[in-house]
Amino acid sequence: MEQIDVAVISGGQSGLAAAYALRGYGLRPVVLEASERAAGSWPRYYDSLTLFSPARYSSLPGMPFPGGDPDRYPHRDEVVAYLAAYAARLDAEIRTGRRAAGVRKADDGFEVDLEGGGRLAARALVAASGTFGRPYRPTLPGLGGFTGSVLHGADYRSPAPIAGQRVVVVGAGNSAVQIAAELAGVARVTLASRGPVKFARQRILGRDLHFWLARSGVDTAPLGRLIRTPPTQLVIDDGRHRAALTRGAPDRRELFTGIDGVKVIWPDGVREEVDTILLATGYRPDLPYLADLDGALDDAGHPRRRDGISLSHSGLAYVGLEWQRSLSSNSLRGVGRDASRMAQRLAAYLHRG
Repeated sequence: MEQIDVAVISGGQSGLAAAYALRGYGLRPVVLEASERAAGSWPRYYDSLTLFSPARYSSLPGMPFPGGDPDRYPHRDEVVAYLAAYAARLDAEIRTGRRAAGVRKADDGFEVDLEGGGRLAARALVAASGTFGRPYRPTLPGLGGFTGSVLHGADYRSPAPIAGQRVVVVGAGNSAVQIAAELAGVARVTLASRGPVKFARQRILGRDLHFWLARSGVDTAPLGRLIRTPPTQLVIDDGRHRAALTRGAPDRRELFTGIDGVKVIWPDGVREEVDTILLATGYRPDLPYLADLDGALDDAGHPRRRDGISLSHSGLAYVGLEWQRSLSSNSLRGVGRDASRMAQRLAAYLHRG
């Protein structure tokens, strides 16, 4: 069986940042990427997606985001190209088309089974697979009996397939508002949520919000240990989405109280026929390969960890989890900091061994 130092599962932004940090401590990580290119989930995000942070705040360690205007908001495809270029420059082995199917504890580390056959032994393992592969579909009143179409934001690419329909988008975060506003140009759309949409201004006193988050220290404050339930996401907005909701395109309503066939039942008792319900309800940690590693995950599939280090298995670490350490932990601008801390601790563990 092949023996390696560290297996890094996933070659997206978190896995690439982890490999970079591990190389800095003299380790030889092998990145296992399930798809055919090292870009993580970015190629599968919806077509119109742009970053909420400017290019100057959207870099991984060791390579600034390219382009002439550091204050622009890069498009999804720019991020994909950036990650591909970063992977090409990275002094680490990246194996594409290699999905981790399962992990077992071994006497000297871990054994990783690969989908389609094959196995390797690693002294340590970094789970950097993020969340996109595990869309969260909450239990909503009557949703199981809805006879129309139910999509998740992970399935959404563009408005064209839904044009002309009556659509309810469930959610109140950035993606929910962006998708609902985009669809409102070609469909009749309601944004439904349990509470109101909370906006944050994208620019304050002539500066992007991320300038103030960095200057104040809020972006890097180690609040992750205090967060049990992620707080309500603020919608970062330059004014366009607030204006769209104000003019009713989309309109915003309280979450439906039930469903009868294709009819949604609103809190005022009105029943309305709907073609599609789109759940923009977020994601959960995508760690199925750790399911048989006793104690690694809790009953909800969340990792038992502190600051990215497993509480149950020495040599197991995480990168890219929401609120792993700070507000920016699962973002391009913040994952490198967490990766550096993780690599330092993992290297100390391996050197002791």
